[in-house]
Parts: sequence; C-alpha cells; structure tokens
Amino acid sequence: MEYFAPLTIIASAEAASTDGGILGALGIDWTLLGLQIVAFLLLVWLLGKFVYPVFMRIIDEREQKIEASVKAAEVAEKNAEAAQDGIEALLKEARKEAKEIVTTAKDEATAMLEASDAKAKSRADKIVKDAHDQLEKDIVAARKALHNDTIELVAQATEKVLAGVADAKLDRKIVESAVKEAK
Repeated sequence: MEYFAPLTIIASAEAASTDGGILGALGIDWTLLGLQIVAFLLLVWLLGKFVYPVFMRIIDEREQKIEASVKAAEVAEKNAEAAQDGIEALLKEARKEAKEIVTTAKDEATAMLEASDAKAKSRADKIVKDAHDQLEKDIVAARKALHNDTIELVAQATEKVLAGVADAKLDRKIVESAVKEAK
C-alpha cells in the first residue's frame, strides 16, 4: 500500500480544501472516494493479474498432488489387501504341504519300522533255523562218534573176554551185529 501513499496524500489535501455539503458533513469527499475506488480497483487488478494466478496454480498443484496421493493410497491399500490374501493363501498351502509331509514321514517311518521288524524276524528265523540245522549236524556227528566209540569199547571188551579165540575181523562183525540189534 505504500505505492498508493502519494495518491492518498493528494486526496486528503484536496478534501480539506473543499466543502462537500451533506456528504462533506459526514466526512465523505467525492474526490478522495473516487481516488480510493480507483486505487482499490487498481489493487484488485494487480492482484488478479500477478498474485491470484500464482496462488491458484500453487493450489491446483497441491490439489493434484493430494488427488495423486489419495489414488496412490487406494492402489496401495488394494495391493496390500491382495498381498494379504496371497499371503493367507500361501500360508494355507504351506500348512497343507507341511501336513502332507508330516503324514508322509509318519507313513514312511511306519513302513520302515515294519520292514525293519520283518527283516529282524526273518533274520531271527534264519538264525534259529541255522542253529537247528547245526544242532542236527552236531547230534548226527555225536551219534556217529558214540557209535564208533561203542563199537570200539565192545570190541575191546570182547577181545578181553575171548582173549585170543577170535580175531579182530570177527570181533568187529559180532559187535556191529550186537549194536544193530540194540537199536
């Protein structure tokens, strides 16, 4: 408003020199009022020409930024919801897969345990069978050894009893026939 100071001074000097009647009695000077209206219109025109467009441009830019931010927030919210849905779906799938893995692991462990039990039973049965076979062989060998020892003992006893009456061949035949009869 300092630009209009000279106009105001001129208008106030002019007002003091004239007498305006009723309006003058009220303190209204037409010249001063006219100059003030011109100064006001000039001020409005300058503001409209230079200041308001800058303010309007700044306000429009801010409004556009706000609208862009709102749209970006809406998009981000939609993306977050979609991501949350995706995460929930992935978690559900992961839980399902984990459950399947646990079930498969339990089944495999049970199968391995059963296979191990079957293998152990098979091995135990084989060991028992081998032991029975070995025992049978040992019994047969022991019987043969006992048979041979018995024949020799009977032969020695017969030899001592008959002392020279029969020879070794005859003794052996007699002992063998006695053993066969005893069986």
